[in-house]
Amino acid sequence: MKDNQVSCNSVGSWFLETGLPSSEKRALLRYVLGFTQIQAMTERERILSEEESCLLNKLTERRLKGEPIPYLTGKQEFFSRDFIVNPSVLIPRPDTECLVEWLIENVPKSSTLVDLGTGSGCIAISLKLERPDLQVWASDNNLKALEVAKENAQALGADISFFESDWLSNMPEELIADVIVSNPPYIESNDQHLKALQYEPLYALTDFNDGLSCIRTIFEHAKALKKQPSIVAVEHGWDQGCAVRQIASNNEFYGSVTHKDYGDNDRFTVWVEA
Repeated sequence: MKDNQVSCNSVGSWFLETGLPSSEKRALLRYVLGFTQIQAMTERERILSEEESCLLNKLTERRLKGEPIPYLTGKQEFFSRDFIVNPSVLIPRPDTECLVEWLIENVPKSSTLVDLGTGSGCIAISLKLERPDLQVWASDNNLKALEVAKENAQALGADISFFESDWLSNMPEELIADVIVSNPPYIESNDQHLKALQYEPLYALTDFNDGLSCIRTIFEHAKALKKQPSIVAVEHGWDQGCAVRQIASNNEFYGSVTHKDYGDNDRFTVWVEA
């Protein structure tokens, strides 16, 4: 038996002997045993089968090596819903919920919205479910990511149209976007934080440049549309607000505003038609 594995017969003994934070242990119990959150905290006398014990040990070993819990369990909560995730897509973050909240409150009724670089589809799907009046489209240039987003839309009952595209370069002719939203790759290629994100898809984290090239492309594509959108909203890094506002102005989207996340850091910038 490997050093970081534990031999145990009950949930309680596994819980006590496993070197993970309690929240992560409860997540693994819910995944392996089908426990509810309450059961994961209270049913400590439950005897584990050999198969269950083996699986818990294998998942624990992978987690101790750094693999994120959502990739182990195949799901991540976002806006109070469970989204399917795998290494083809980024793990949804709570800070992105700030962007979704702003859009829910501010997008005009019955607008057509397109989510660029949708990944798991968490932004597009959450918006459609919270605002059924919206016509929502979602795109990605990675077919594996699009499959995950489609699976999430079907599982959560969100009526969304999908298309493969590098930002707006392959936008369907029938799509006239009132609102453009994106959480693009914005981490600089030399940012040390990338080392801690080694299990997530690199192409969805960084533009392999200064962290702003995808945002430049989005605004350039938006500017080139026959019909200008009424809202353009992009998520970005905590220190990129000023640069993103300048990119917007360079493309004649004047007067954009940067908004904070839950940690009081600059997180997304929005341009709204005057």
